[in-house]
Amino acid sequence: MPLIRENVPLKDFSNYKIGGPARFFADPASVEELQTLLRERDRALPLFILGGGTNLLISDEGFPGLVIHPKIAGIAINEASITVLAGTLVKDVIDTAIVAGLEGLEWAGGLPGEVGGAIRGNAGAFRGEIKDAVSIVESIAIETGELKKYTNGECGFGYRTSRFKESGGREIIISADFLLRPGDAKKLRAIADDHIRYRSERHPMNYPNIGSIFKNCDVRAVPESVRTVAAHVIKKDPFPVIPTAFLLAEAGLKGTRQGDALISEKHPNFVINTGAATARDVKILIELMKKTVHDRYGIFLEEEIQYV
Repeated sequence: MPLIRENVPLKDFSNYKIGGPARFFADPASVEELQTLLRERDRALPLFILGGGTNLLISDEGFPGLVIHPKIAGIAINEASITVLAGTLVKDVIDTAIVAGLEGLEWAGGLPGEVGGAIRGNAGAFRGEIKDAVSIVESIAIETGELKKYTNGECGFGYRTSRFKESGGREIIISADFLLRPGDAKKLRAIADDHIRYRSERHPMNYPNIGSIFKNCDVRAVPESVRTVAAHVIKKDPFPVIPTAFLLAEAGLKGTRQGDALISEKHPNFVINTGAATARDVKILIELMKKTVHDRYGIFLEEEIQYV
């Protein structure tokens, strides 16, 4: 069984650099170690599975139970498919696919985090989504340690969600098979690099952040008056949406500060950590953003991030 440590600062595992300690912490390096840990853990303790930490707002008080941070990574290529362990960085998967001349993931250039989290939240950008390439996902049931396999259709993929997210953490994603197709490596590299440049130019990547705080707004679910005002910015994501950043900017929220947390001037759907921001600071801004947009547009914003 992997070593269990006590009072481990979780801010060290968050892109935000925010968060208190985990009472207990373990980082199994194999599926077998993970199964042993799940089987022998104290079931009276709350449990949280920590991935890449790219979309988590971790409480200033930390986590009162056991945090498991699997360090299970690796990539195997088989003709036009790639098998990837869940702890692998998305960047590494994209680079491997491109070098192999395999098309289907280049749209995700610059996407942060690990594969497990990308599948769990059905990460997407530039009209692409992880679900478009996934063929099989393997997971472990937390309560039983049983290995399970799901086809794409069984994963319950939706807009920034999946069965693994909706199940409330009852399963841990272990690996996934991506079904790709032959492509031109130079063209694929150019697409990925262009998306990386776009993110660098449009997103506040020079400050700790956890990506977009809110999902974009489905055009079909907003008042007609909002559709009219925002007609020039409607985009596909992958269905027609109004960028939440537009609504936040129009509401005058750019540059609003709470402590060291700041609604980005560059992209107001990002709340950045300019120094020593706390989770409380960020939450205050999130509530302000939600209230302001609802009061002005009648829209309830839905968080894309996860609270811990």
